[in-house]
Amino acid sequence: MIKTVKPKKFLGQHFLTDLKIAEDIADTMADFKQYPVLEIGPGMGVLTQFMVQKGYDLTVVELDRDSVAYLKEHFPILDGRIIEHDFLKLDLDQLFPGEFCVIGNYPYNISSQIFFKVLDFKDKIPCCSGMIQKEVAERMASGPGKKAYGILSVLMQAWYNIEYCFTVHENVFNPPPKVKSAVIKMTRNEVKQLDCDEKLFKTVVKTAFNQRRKTMRNSLKALLGKECEIFSNSIFDKRPEQLSVQQFIELTNLVAPFVMK
Repeated sequence: MIKTVKPKKFLGQHFLTDLKIAEDIADTMADFKQYPVLEIGPGMGVLTQFMVQKGYDLTVVELDRDSVAYLKEHFPILDGRIIEHDFLKLDLDQLFPGEFCVIGNYPYNISSQIFFKVLDFKDKIPCCSGMIQKEVAERMASGPGKKAYGILSVLMQAWYNIEYCFTVHENVFNPPPKVKSAVIKMTRNEVKQLDCDEKLFKTVVKTAFNQRRKTMRNSLKALLGKECEIFSNSIFDKRPEQLSVQQFIELTNLVAPFVMK
């Protein structure tokens, strides 16, 4: 019998040991019980046990072979729904033909990549919640004018309402991480499509925040050239952290005819 799994540093594993926090994370999905749920990186199943107890239609994806063996032994109810795979390489369309939700205690070293993949499937994922590094959670939830507001904030908030649920301290993990953690909940908003070229929107946001201390005029010269005629518009006097999602959409439409090919 497999009694425990040793956390692996190269996989960024920090196993949550506090059952109350695990149950609180499970409860973030309470309004979405009608959907199947994919749990990412279940480890030894501290969150999984509550998802099962609460009756969710659960599938789990885990890269670590030892954890997969543990889960198969301790969660026979998930027979056939424990997938040994890298979530970032998983074919989600094949796994879920319809809508589904995502939950997890996410590996901190790839959490942003996980959320960008969720974004790629935004029309199929009405809710995504779980635990990540506190700094990343603050970035996702921050609004304009705040220091943490950045690329992740704008791109995620364009499609999801983001709630910073609560902070989690280091001492409830094995091994304890060097940073604090936080639980967030992302709920799909009403936006069906952005009123702009979505590919250019991403480019404008990323280009602007790559030089976040500069004005939009200076940071977007790489896209528009040094002498672009629209630089006289007052929006280019602002820095990227001053612009709301809607203003980035408006900016994208403004620059579209002038982007250098």
